[in-house]
Amino acid sequence: MLTAEEIREIEIEAEHYPKREAVCIDALKIVQRHRGWVSDESVRDIAEHLGMSATDVDSIATFYNLIFRRPVGRHVVMVCDSVSCWIMGYERIRAHLRERLGIEHGQTTSDDRFTMLPIVCLGCCDHAPAMMVDGDLHSDLSPQNIDSALEKYK
Repeated sequence: MLTAEEIREIEIEAEHYPKREAVCIDALKIVQRHRGWVSDESVRDIAEHLGMSATDVDSIATFYNLIFRRPVGRHVVMVCDSVSCWIMGYERIRAHLRERLGIEHGQTTSDDRFTMLPIVCLGCCDHAPAMMVDGDLHSDLSPQNIDSALEKYK
């Protein structure tokens, strides 16, 4: 069930759209901000609240890679795997992250501190390779600056 606060925030966003269905992405983001991820139950609750089918909401949720449909760690490390990042050392960066965190893409550390996910492009090809942690962009990556960047996230 959506909380009163989630409903309030969704309704505030809905005022900006001519159709209720258009607020779906905002509703997903709101629920994720409050809960950390979007469960099947949350998809159904959002669908009911917006007058949509759960299938339509799920289709939207699974299309966007920044909507998490499974629980994630306290910090999400999105590793760019674009062509530019591949050319500039993506494999070396990914191997270092795997070793440092002890996880593969799609996994979460045993202490729930980090989840590592791939992302198609972070839009900073001129500073590749790159990763984003909780919305913070880290570019021109090397094993050394990855380690210092990760220390900021407790």
